[in-house]
Amino acid sequence: MITETVLWILEIVGTVAFAVSGAFVAIRAKFDIFGVLVIGCITAVGGGVTRDILIGATPPAIFSKGYIVGIAALTSLAAFTFAYFYHKKFDEVRERIEQINNIFDAIGLAAFTVMGTELAFAKGLSGNVFLSVTLGVLTGVGGGLLRDILTETPPYIFKKHVYALVSIVGAALYFVLRGLLLDSLLPSVAAIVLIIAVRILATKYRWSLPKIKSEEQIKIIDITKENYQDEDGRNHQAGA
Repeated sequence: MITETVLWILEIVGTVAFAVSGAFVAIRAKFDIFGVLVIGCITAVGGGVTRDILIGATPPAIFSKGYIVGIAALTSLAAFTFAYFYHKKFDEVRERIEQINNIFDAIGLAAFTVMGTELAFAKGLSGNVFLSVTLGVLTGVGGGLLRDILTETPPYIFKKHVYALVSIVGAALYFVLRGLLLDSLLPSVAAIVLIIAVRILATKYRWSLPKIKSEEQIKIIDITKENYQDEDGRNHQAGA
């Protein structure tokens, strides 16, 4: 069972992680400071608000936790300040920033997925496994989905790195272990480690679910497979 202290820590960690993630996306989209703050905050709290509306918990819990929005806003402001005063360095290390952003995003996804699934137990809804897992996934991916919609970015959860799938698996793992080990932190630790590890590995090795490739993409793939000759006239396969 997750204690109030652990839940609070998860909420803070997830808020900071998602606020950084949202702010970086907004900065790349060339939003002004207000836009960066709004996107950072929505990324941090959007999933929880959507979850609460789904189960009829109105007004959403975030409105009684103003400090969470404050933390998200300050975190987003810090990200914007760094990019504003060190914009040249920010551009130079864009790839590194992206890697850091992925780590923060993975941490936020893990923390909020566990929090959302735990809420099903706290609200007496754990008898419905589908609802329990849905609450976990919605809490984990909802803010990022809103972020992508507002920044006119193709939703990340539908395109890359098994994002939503790992949230589903993590929520299901937490649900099962939580039912078996009532007074242990193992369920939360196991689910968080699984989600973060898979997200980072998926980013590193570019794991993605199967998708239908367009004719243009197929042509590009075919070109990379064509043979070419080196300086000595020997045939090689591209990429070999």
